[in-house]
Amino acid sequence: MGYGLGIFLLAVGLILALAVTDQLANVDLTMVGWILAAAGALIIVLTAATTASRRRSTAVTQYSDGSRVVQERNDPPPAV
Repeated sequence: MGYGLGIFLLAVGLILALAVTDQLANVDLTMVGWILAAAGALIIVLTAATTASRRRSTAVTQYSDGSRVVQERNDPPPAV
């Protein structure tokens, strides 16, 4: 999904909630807009959280004498 879908839903939702004044039978466009805006914001937050957790990596080195060394590092973000 990513940031693109979240931004799209947020934009469409805010347009419906704040700018559209038309009426449809049995459909509250303002409420639909707020729901889409909330879904878009949630997608953006979840994408940011999962992307941040993927950037962390752990390297485990096991030596022949049985000792282990655990190194946690934060890799730089990939170039776009």
